[in-house]
Amino acid sequence: MTASPPFGHGGDSPFGHGGDSPFGHGGGPPPGDDPAPEADAAERLDADLVADEEEAAAVVESDLEQLLRERSDLVDTVRRVQAEFENYRKRVIREQSTLVERSTERLVEELLPVLDSFDGALAHASASDPDQLRKGLDGIHGQLVGVLEKHGLERIEADGHPFDPTEHEAVMSDDGPAEPAVAETMRAGYRLKGRMVRPAMVRVTREG
Repeated sequence: MTASPPFGHGGDSPFGHGGDSPFGHGGGPPPGDDPAPEADAAERLDADLVADEEEAAAVVESDLEQLLRERSDLVDTVRRVQAEFENYRKRVIREQSTLVERSTERLVEELLPVLDSFDGALAHASASDPDQLRKGLDGIHGQLVGVLEKHGLERIEADGHPFDPTEHEAVMSDDGPAEPAVAETMRAGYRLKGRMVRPAMVRVTREG
């Protein structure tokens, strides 16, 4: 009887295609095809993404809260500055008003003696002594001018001066070829501390 070859196709040869040979094509999945590790990696990735999103949201919320606090502080500062400025403005107005009132009071106090002099002149005026009356009025006039000059009033000297429209108001004018000049002052003009109070009302002549 002839023996069967060890590498034949039949029987239970370890290298055959049938049976439970560990090298055959039947049985379980090949090594390396287990899906469990990939699923775990995907879950970890999803968890990391969720954590990153939550962290980013927390940062944004924190920044927003900080901005809101800074805005609130800025609004409070602006309101406080506005209130302080308004109080300062009112205080300056009060101080200016008080200063003007005190200045007016001082001027009135200095003018009271002039008024007293007028009262005295009127009480002792006599039609039979016009020279004495004129002398009293001249004294009162000088007294009044002195008080006003002390406070910066200056009379504009116009007679004989060239006509100046910034200081003179011409109400009459004589024709002629010459440059205009003031022939007569009809109402005195004044400056107060260098600033024009009113121009002198004058008659202008052009006679050479």
